[in-house]
Formats: sequence, structure tokens, C-alpha cells
Amino acid sequence: MKITGTGTAPGEIADRLAITDVIHCYCRAMDRIDAELGYSVWHPEGEADYGLIYRGSGRGFVEWVCDAHRAMLATSHRITNVLVTLDGDRAGSESYVIATLRRMDGDRLLQTSAWGRYLDRWSRRDGRWAIDRRVYVHDFDEVREITQTALPGAGRPDRTDPSYQVLSQ
Repeated sequence: MKITGTGTAPGEIADRLAITDVIHCYCRAMDRIDAELGYSVWHPEGEADYGLIYRGSGRGFVEWVCDAHRAMLATSHRITNVLVTLDGDRAGSESYVIATLRRMDGDRLLQTSAWGRYLDRWSRRDGRWAIDRRVYVHDFDEVREITQTALPGAGRPDRTDPSYQVLSQ
């Protein structure tokens, strides 16, 4: 497939937006430790290949990340530069991701930031786009000790996060 631009056909625009929404839902699922939302990103037999970190089912990856993120103080996954190619009920996408994780190491507050890309193969089944296979490409990262500001974070890694009240309307 060739990347041919965004296209202007209403169906193509809707498909691109639907795929982008699913990518954003994945980030929300990881940061809110919302396994059910995370499962919905993949088709039931979907695969996740994160190289040395994890290889297996999409569902298994969601479970693995949720367990790992429970030990973190905070996480933030951000998506940029989403490219989507469409071919009927199949698609491919490349999404740049920046994942930032905070954790304590003894009395030190550490922040890890990783920059990479999600390379996803998609299919639409029964009108729903979901991932068949994801390959994560790790570009670079950093770990540094930080000093927290006086302003405490208000986000929560679960369904008590204020966003659930706003988005459930």
C-alpha cells in the first residue's frame, strides 16, 4: 500500500478517525489501567510484538501492562504523527508514541520516557476496527531522577479518574 494522503471521501475520513480513536483508547486504557478498554483495541486473536519486552496475544499484553503499571506512581502515553493506509476492510498505521512512567526507587523519584512507534495491522469486522497485529518499534529512551513540584497530580490510574464522569455522558 502507498500512503496517498488523507483522502476526502466521507467513508475514508470516518475510517481514519475510527482507527485513530482506537489508538487513543489504547493509551487511555494503559494510563487508567482499564483492562476491558484495552482488550477492545485488539481482535480476540490479535498479536502484540514489543520485541524483548513482550511477544504474545494482545489481551495478554494488556494484562501484563496493567500489572506493571499498578507499581507506577503515574503513567502518560501520548500519540503523535498518525499515518493510516486503507484498503477496504483492512488498514495499516504508524503512530508515534511517547510513554512516560514515574516510579519510586528507594527514596529516589525516577521518570522513564520512551519514544517509539506502533506499527499496526487492522481489520474491520462487523463494522468495528481493531488491531490484528501490533509491532512496537523502540526508537530511544531516558531514565532520570526528578524532583516533584508542590502541585500534586489529580489523575487516577482507575475508573475514579475524573475523566470517566465526563466521558460517560
